[in-house]
Amino acid sequence: MNESMSITPLSWTRVFTAWTLEPVVLILVLLAGTAYVAGVRRLRQGGTEWPVNRTAWFITGLAVWLICVSSFIGVYERILFTDRAAQAALLLTVVPLLLALGAPVTLLVEAVSPGRRGWLSKALKGRVSRALMFPAVSTTMLIVPPWLFYFTPWYELTLRSGVFNELLHVELVLFGLLYFWPRLQLDPVGREYPHLLGMFITFAEVIFDGALGLALILGHQLIGEPYYAGLHRAWGPSLRQDQIWGGGAFWLLGDAAGLPFLVALGVRMFHQDRQAQVEMDREIDAQIVADRAARTADQVDPGPEMMRPWWETDPILSKRYGRGTQD
Repeated sequence: MNESMSITPLSWTRVFTAWTLEPVVLILVLLAGTAYVAGVRRLRQGGTEWPVNRTAWFITGLAVWLICVSSFIGVYERILFTDRAAQAALLLTVVPLLLALGAPVTLLVEAVSPGRRGWLSKALKGRVSRALMFPAVSTTMLIVPPWLFYFTPWYELTLRSGVFNELLHVELVLFGLLYFWPRLQLDPVGREYPHLLGMFITFAEVIFDGALGLALILGHQLIGEPYYAGLHRAWGPSLRQDQIWGGGAFWLLGDAAGLPFLVALGVRMFHQDRQAQVEMDREIDAQIVADRAARTADQVDPGPEMMRPWWETDPILSKRYGRGTQD
């Protein structure tokens, strides 16, 4: 990053004109996008259609990831606390959610050869996968890293080191994927659990995001103060005001990602309930047909018995005619 360019005051013009290049994320985005498109093409060549909306979600997620590190957000991430907080929230929540909605693991399983498909499916159901997919573990992957990021030397290390800063841009996305992958359950998972539980976990995650936001807004400790003070930035908000705005940005963006996630969970629950209802109706219809067939097979043709007068079959009146009910 060019420090002389980055220290230039942030303005509306700079929002649209300030760009930087981060090779690591750029290479990952290109590789992931190319592999995804190749997988979709392979499925179509084999006669299998892949939902267009999934491709759109995945490509959008890659685009947002690249914008977060290459646009003005990436240029000013080590200058303004607010800018870095917004970037961290986007990388941890929005980007992974969009990527998970693309169901990349399902695409991988469908696109590989049958031999590798069996091995991959077995790995996804293995012990390591089941441990990572456990609700408490996957939720921890989203809740704990932000607290460690802001209240350990990790934060200032990423400010002073370009290598650790680039690693951060990948680590946050991976943490988020480990959270949203098992929560959405669009892809094969080692451990499945009800979506209703996922909604309760989302509310818990919102509470932790709010707590972290309040800690940044109301806390007396200025995060990364020696580094930010050493920039001698003569424009923009004060260090204290910058952290207050950053805490609010992280809180709002983190919670904003929870809303579309709840919508996605609701849609998944609706489709699953409808599919379960259809299967249940089919089972009921099949049982009705089977019962009717059984009754038809058990019926005996009464023949002339049905032509007998009704009084001959009456238990009282039949005695007058000298016939019993046993006839």
